[in-house]
Amino acid sequence: MTRAVLSLGSNLGDRLGHLRTAVTGLRDVLLVASGVYETPPWGDPDQPAYLNAVLLVGDDTAGPRDWLDRARAAETAAGRVRDPERRFGPRSLDVDVITVWADDGEPVHSADPELTLPHPRAHLRAFVLRPWIDIQPYGRLPGHGWLTDLMSTEPVAGDVLDLRPRPDLRIESD
Repeated sequence: MTRAVLSLGSNLGDRLGHLRTAVTGLRDVLLVASGVYETPPWGDPDQPAYLNAVLLVGDDTAGPRDWLDRARAAETAAGRVRDPERRFGPRSLDVDVITVWADDGEPVHSADPELTLPHPRAHLRAFVLRPWIDIQPYGRLPGHGWLTDLMSTEPVAGDVLDLRPRPDLRIESD
């Protein structure tokens, strides 16, 4: 079985509904979902706040490219339209493949520009690391270290103060 960590973010339209669309589309491979966090926009501050979450998924037959295809399918289902002029602009749903582990538990590394693994900026993003800690408190980002240690590095530590847990919002059905 390969496993992957997927990061979800939405700041347009029905933000919670878009996150739920991703969970529904990945239900057959979903192992666990984090809580929901509200975060300020990253990279381009002139846009609405995001709702973010992280999923741990697994599939006996999936490879790294399959996880990317599933991420893109979830984005399409939520009406994602890519704006080539605004790399970090607003979006109905963004699903990033953060890391993938092979059948033997070893992390998969990829320098493919379409799917760099582990994600090249995950170690800088509190909105990825904090929800990931919800589902893997002793997790490690391959090549960067323990999630909890990464949360105290700059610039992540400053961003942690802007994260707002939203226990009132759930992305999974009971």
